[in-house]
Amino acid sequence: MVGLFGDYAMGAAWDEMFQAPGVPRAAYDAVLEALKPFGPAELHYRAEQLSRVFTDRGVTFAHAGEERPFPLDLLPRVIAAVEWDGVVAGVKQRVRALEAFLADVYGTGEVFSDGVIPRKVVVSSSHFHREAFGVEPANGVRVHVAGVDLIRDERGRFCVLEDNLRVPSGVSYVIENRRAMTQLLPALFTAHRVHPVDEYPSRLLAALRASAPAGIHDPAVVVLTPGVYNAAYFEHALLARLMGVELVEGRDLVCKGNRVRMRTTQGERPVHVVYRRLDDDYLDPLHFRSDSVVGCPGILNAARAGNVTIANAVGNGAADDKLVYTYVPDLIRYYLNEEPHLDNIETHRLEDPDVLEWVLGRLDQLVLKPVDGSGGKGIVIGPGATEAELTELHAAVEADPRGWIAQRPVALSTAPTLVGDRIAPRHVDLRPFAVNDGNEVWVLPGGLTRVALPEGALVVNSSQGGGSKDTWVLARDPSEAPPTETAAASPDGPVVVAPRVDGVRRDLGPAAEYAGQQ
Repeated sequence: MVGLFGDYAMGAAWDEMFQAPGVPRAAYDAVLEALKPFGPAELHYRAEQLSRVFTDRGVTFAHAGEERPFPLDLLPRVIAAVEWDGVVAGVKQRVRALEAFLADVYGTGEVFSDGVIPRKVVVSSSHFHREAFGVEPANGVRVHVAGVDLIRDERGRFCVLEDNLRVPSGVSYVIENRRAMTQLLPALFTAHRVHPVDEYPSRLLAALRASAPAGIHDPAVVVLTPGVYNAAYFEHALLARLMGVELVEGRDLVCKGNRVRMRTTQGERPVHVVYRRLDDDYLDPLHFRSDSVVGCPGILNAARAGNVTIANAVGNGAADDKLVYTYVPDLIRYYLNEEPHLDNIETHRLEDPDVLEWVLGRLDQLVLKPVDGSGGKGIVIGPGATEAELTELHAAVEADPRGWIAQRPVALSTAPTLVGDRIAPRHVDLRPFAVNDGNEVWVLPGGLTRVALPEGALVVNSSQGGGSKDTWVLARDPSEAPPTETAAASPDGPVVVAPRVDGVRRDLGPAAEYAGQQ
């Protein structure tokens, strides 16, 4: 192990693998034992193999205008069963509370009249859409899929960084990461009982089918993509294939008489559920951006008429606005009468003049985030910012306090990561994915661990050049048989058998690139 971790330098942040230099945490004992036969050169060779496999399979992500294989680190992140139970409880709790909040916001608004959150905080959000009023989901679900971003703080506690309730992406990399790891490093799995991740497509399909309009017994589900120029197109195509449903673009759909139909080579076919992977602004040019060529005109009217379900629902961004994030603990208490299982990061609202003045005097000590941002864009980490950046930030925050929140800098936990031919600590976060079918909120075991690859960097987002790790959730009961990882059994992964129709595939132009993903 000296060859791998001999010069591994632990920092001030919580380290996922080691509790002290050379002293691994219990969950990692078997991982370290399995890694003993490998030297840095061997791991580097396997990393190159992995990159080629991802390129051949099309597992890519667009970064800085270039399509690249999605970086996967070969050292897994391991989470003990008891820790994961706490994560699952906290994620389910937030999804249930935010689901109730959205129903209230686009309904009677009791949360406002009861003084839990000011109405102006919600209606001033750029993701609050009055067009969503009157759109009642058939089974009451607006948050069909959620991605709740977590970090581990300096004391090792999981805390919520933000909620993603619009178009959360990244689950395809969870599936592909596991498939690749079982193929390239099978020895790592022999001593572990790792929960599989290949149940996600069937869970998602079941939730989408459960959300179909009333009276539809065999609903037709489609995945709506902006097209091949979107950074997450690979995910759209993978999920459609694994669910056994059609992948369509806006031009493949037509809305007549408040009903959505799909153009196919055998004529038009009805569509009942649209799992859309484009933002609200691009979804329906009749209600939002009139210049959008990637949406379907009239689809929102069809949803309001109860003839089609849009997943996730239009207007969900009102609940994942970063200013609303500061109220989520109160929303949990209000709607569920429970204390939050997961804490928020210490956050300051800037609409109070005294708080604003205090924050403006300490920009070099805080992290400032735009409330409507995604993908790590616009974040300014004060301790690492230049004088010019702080001056520009001061002017922007002073001009629009509602548009920003301030958080204390948190030393995100680090995990050993292969960097070239050596292993070094890199900061990580975790995005668990939750699927809501109206009866149960199910959380995928593990989720996406994202890694900030540059030394000292804290922004882990894939769109900012971050990578990922395979996230292992260990089973608790050693008497049970180890779960099988069927994702490795077939080069094409698990396939959910479902009815298919003969759809039409076309490529869109660069306009599709701008229908963003979270």
